[in-house]
Amino acid sequence: MDATLSLPLLYGLIAVALLFDFLNGLHDAANSIATIVSTRVLRPQYAVAWAAFFNFIAFLFFGLHVAQTIGTGIVDANIVDARVIFGALAGAITWNLVTWGLGIPSSSSHALVGGILGAGTAKAGFGAIVWSGLGKTLAAIILSPAIGLALALVLVLVVSWSFAKQTPFKVDSTFRWLQFVSASMYSLGHGGNDAQKTMGIIAVLLASQGLLPGAFHVPLWVVLSCQAAMGLGTLFGGWRIVHTMGSRITRLTPVQGFCAETGGAITLFLATWLGIPVSTTHTITGAIVGVGAARRASAVRWGIAGRIVIAWVVTLPAAALVAALTYWLAGLVG
Repeated sequence: MDATLSLPLLYGLIAVALLFDFLNGLHDAANSIATIVSTRVLRPQYAVAWAAFFNFIAFLFFGLHVAQTIGTGIVDANIVDARVIFGALAGAITWNLVTWGLGIPSSSSHALVGGILGAGTAKAGFGAIVWSGLGKTLAAIILSPAIGLALALVLVLVVSWSFAKQTPFKVDSTFRWLQFVSASMYSLGHGGNDAQKTMGIIAVLLASQGLLPGAFHVPLWVVLSCQAAMGLGTLFGGWRIVHTMGSRITRLTPVQGFCAETGGAITLFLATWLGIPVSTTHTITGAIVGVGAARRASAVRWGIAGRIVIAWVVTLPAAALVAALTYWLAGLVG
C-alpha cells in the first residue's frame, strides 16, 4: 500500500473499520443483554433493540477520551499509515470471528489493541509503543473485571439488606423493572467505550492521509458512523455468547442481573471518562462472577470462567500476530 491512498482505497479501509465496529456490536451484544435475557425480563429480539438504541446515543453523554487513547496512545501516531491500520483491523476482525464462531466471550477491545501493537511494531519496532497508554490499557485487563466484581458483590449485599423484609415476589417484581434501568446504563457504557475505539482508528487514518488538519480530533461524521455501526451489530446479536454469559457462568435472578449490570456500568462510566479503553466483556464477566459468588462460591462455574480468562490472555498476542503477518503480506503485494 502506498503512503497516500486513492479515495476508493481510503473509503474501503474506512468501511473495513466500520465492519470491525459492526462485529464489535455483534460480538459484544451479549455483554449488554445477557443478564436481562437470562432473567426473562425481555425477549431476545426486544433486548437487542433496547441495547442498540442506547449503544447509539452514548456519544451524547461521554467525551472522546478513549478515541484519543486508541488514536495516539498505543503506538506513535507518526508511524501509523494505511498499511498499519489495515493490519490492525485484520488482526482484530480475525480474532473476533474466531471467538464469535466458538461462542467465546473474548475482548474486541483488546483484539484491536493487539492488532495496533502487532502492525505498529512490525513497521517500526518496539520503540513505536507508547508505554504510558499501553500500560493503563494492560492494567485495565485486571482492574476492570476486579472492580466490576467488587461493585456487583457490594450491590448484592446492600440490596439484600435493604429488601430483607420484602416478600420474594415483591423483590422479584421490583427488580424486573429496575433491570430496564441497569441494562440501559450498561448499554450506554458499552456504546460509550467501545465505539470510540473505531473512532480513534478512523481518525488516525485520516490524519495519516493529511485529511485531519490541526490537533488530533474526531469529526462528527466519524462519531455518528461508528455509533450507528455498533448499534446495527448489536441488533443482530451474538446468541451463543449470550448463552455463555447469561447462564453458563452462573444462574441469575432479576436482583442479581440488576447488580451485575449496575456494577459493570459504573466501571465502564469511570473508564470512559478517564479515557481508558477497557473490555466490556471482562467487566460484565467479573460482575456476573461477583453476584454468583455473593450467593455462594459453588454457584459460579469456575471451569467456564477459567476458560474465558484463558481467552482473555490469548487475545492480545493472537491478534498482534495476525496483524503483523497481515502488515508483512500487504507489503509484498503493495
